[in-house]
Amino acid sequence: MACWSAENATNAYLRTMRMGKNAKEPNGAEFISALAAGNNAQFTVVACGGASDSTTLALATAAQQTGGRIVCILRDEEKQYSSKINLGANANNVEFVIGDAKDLLLNIYKDSDFVAIDCNLENHEAIISALQEKAKHNQNNNNTIVLGYNAFCKESWRNSALKTQLLPIGEGLLLTRTRKSKSNWVVKVDKCTGEEHVFRVRSSVGRVI
Repeated sequence: MACWSAENATNAYLRTMRMGKNAKEPNGAEFISALAAGNNAQFTVVACGGASDSTTLALATAAQQTGGRIVCILRDEEKQYSSKINLGANANNVEFVIGDAKDLLLNIYKDSDFVAIDCNLENHEAIISALQEKAKHNQNNNNTIVLGYNAFCKESWRNSALKTQLLPIGEGLLLTRTRKSKSNWVVKVDKCTGEEHVFRVRSSVGRVI
């Protein structure tokens, strides 16, 4: 995931706002789209509790803005059929997959850099927790955003042990950013004086914020 792009965020926000009339219920879609596009997400995965809704539409819009890929995990073929109807022509930009969200995210789609989890999924906390834990040991995943949406639909967030930030946007968002971090010592020698200068260079590792 590259540096923040205000232009991508703004364009995705505006496009989602214009397209929002096609979604059945508002869900903080504009914010979600701007968050994904602004962070230049290249591989987005959304796990839905039911059929795809405004969140998937928002992420599809962000993917179009960044030129990225989006995968939508559903529970059965009936939800897939409903999802394609809900998204209309935008369904052509989404890869639909039927299966277990936790297993797919931890294995097949482990390299995704933006993950959205529907809190209506019974095991949404277990999925988010597993992704946080995996990020601590995954040397290839330097920066991943994990977003739980529809958080207010479940009362569990009040006593949740998850290390997330609750954002009162739409139906409630649980935001997590996982990063790798480590410290490197760099030695530079002054060619004129011969003095050695030691610098500590920090980068993120295994932190969940």
